[in-house]
Amino acid sequence: MAPTTSSDKEAVVVVDLRSDTLTQPSALMKQAMVEAPLGDDVFGEDPTVIALQKKVAALLGKEDALFVPTGTMSNLVAVLTHCQQRGSEVILGDQSHIHLYEQGGISQLGGVHPRTVRNLPDGTFDLHDLRRVVRSDNEHFPVSALVCVENTHNVAGGKVVPLDWMDELGATCRQLGLPLHMDGARLLNAATALDLPPARLVRSCTTISLCLSKGLGAPVGSVLAGPQDFIKRARRTRKAVGGGMRQAGVVAAAGIFALDHVYPALGRDHRLLQELAQAVEGCGSKVIRCDPRGAHTNILLVECDPSVVTPEALCERMGQATPAEVTSLGEHVIVRILPLTDSKARLVLHCDVTPGQVQSAARKLRYVIKELDSEC
Repeated sequence: MAPTTSSDKEAVVVVDLRSDTLTQPSALMKQAMVEAPLGDDVFGEDPTVIALQKKVAALLGKEDALFVPTGTMSNLVAVLTHCQQRGSEVILGDQSHIHLYEQGGISQLGGVHPRTVRNLPDGTFDLHDLRRVVRSDNEHFPVSALVCVENTHNVAGGKVVPLDWMDELGATCRQLGLPLHMDGARLLNAATALDLPPARLVRSCTTISLCLSKGLGAPVGSVLAGPQDFIKRARRTRKAVGGGMRQAGVVAAAGIFALDHVYPALGRDHRLLQELAQAVEGCGSKVIRCDPRGAHTNILLVECDPSVVTPEALCERMGQATPAEVTSLGEHVIVRILPLTDSKARLVLHCDVTPGQVQSAARKLRYVIKELDSEC
């Protein structure tokens, strides 16, 4: 991201850490998009879409895959395809993306009832709680039809869900006779952090949603992977919710490029994030804190003392630069971050953030934190 100019005399460095969805296609990605062979994907004739679907299916160790416009649609299509019986119920974490940030689409559009279990700080949930909420065969109750899990877990701070827990969850779902869907929007960050093939992380899952526009740098698109017969039914669901695209290879090509060239570099984002985490922790502040060890991937949650500064106020301050600050730092730095809860703000690294911008953001964080500490 190039510095922007606020005046002829002062260059402003803008570091946008609100989300990893803010990336711009690189010149080489755009070239791949322009040169992609195309066809009508609703007829199943777009060769670039077919190549992307085969690539993701192989990457995740599943039989087939389906390209859709967004991660929200991918999760929606998955749930509606799993839960075709009226009165179905899906069990999922109370802090999951599907439950909090997808407008209740499974209920709004599919009539599927959500039943939540409490997410633990590491993004998991108690498997005893899972067993407890599965419905018995009683005409008064919805029918338990699906379990959903998220990896990495956004609200938990991009944490990688423990692999042994995933294996145990899979075994539990098999015992209960329930399919398991993973919202794997940032699954490849988890695979990178564990240094394992993505297929190993989803071995226990029936279906997986993989997002191409979070961290991977593609402008749009997600892929739903699973058994061949499931994907065949999911194509019908995709059409019903308006996800059928025509010459979609022009955007599928960006996904292929992202998997080939951006995915291998995700570890860089994780390492750079630790520089920000260490900058916050190194201040020893009681007002703004974080846990570098809990920042497994490209997301950092900073905990605010709301009696001193709310997350919204911190975000506002990070988006400003006082004359004294500019003099002290030797540069005018704007860092955009996002309030997440009543006490936490979120910073997210991605492929468009440079090491130099991370250093500028770290200096800004240290300055602002010391400023807030001095006001206590």
